[in-house]
Amino acid sequence: MVSVSIVYDSSFKGQTEVLAKCVLEGVSSVDNIQGHMIHVNDVDEHWNTLHNSEAIIFGSPTYIGGVTAQFKLFIEKLAGEVWLKRMWKNKFAAGFTISAGRSGDKLNCLTDMVIFASQMAMIWVPQHILGGNYSTAGSEKDLNRMAGYLGVMAQGNIDEPADISPPESDKETARMHGRHVAQITAQFIEGQKSLPFQEEAAYDSKGQGRPLTLPELS
Repeated sequence: MVSVSIVYDSSFKGQTEVLAKCVLEGVSSVDNIQGHMIHVNDVDEHWNTLHNSEAIIFGSPTYIGGVTAQFKLFIEKLAGEVWLKRMWKNKFAAGFTISAGRSGDKLNCLTDMVIFASQMAMIWVPQHILGGNYSTAGSEKDLNRMAGYLGVMAQGNIDEPADISPPESDKETARMHGRHVAQITAQFIEGQKSLPFQEEAAYDSKGQGRPLTLPELS
């Protein structure tokens, strides 16, 4: 069973959690894939799940043009053993974000996530759905209506609750992205069986638990 985890922050209105659930639906729609949804506040209880996942999808609302402070605190927990020992090397990574603004500098938020993943030697999976709402023939019902390609960009009106916003087009875009990441991951894992890595063995993270921080390692 291939494991895909979604680690996210959603601390304001719950709209990011709505997207995370949609991503999980997409992940779980692929045969032989086990999906996990982990809030950053609960990550210390789920380190083994993350270590043993073949893909990790990041999610954060865009606050002041970047990821939230809580999400960044999670990333900084990786700066010790996970980073130094390359524990997450060659895991797949992807991301999703939402803001009230049409732009809201969501691109910068996703760029943050790409850099975080690259620091851990992960492999980033971009948004595969062609951007919608490009012309007078398009509409807000189009998939990938924000036309973002680095990851899922969603928009939720600031005066609407999470059961109304983001719209269904954004939620379906998140589902399809989750499914795409799961399929890519499954193909990669299957390919490794016939063509395993020769340069070095994968880090054995089973039973690793909470990774040590840089001060602890020092």
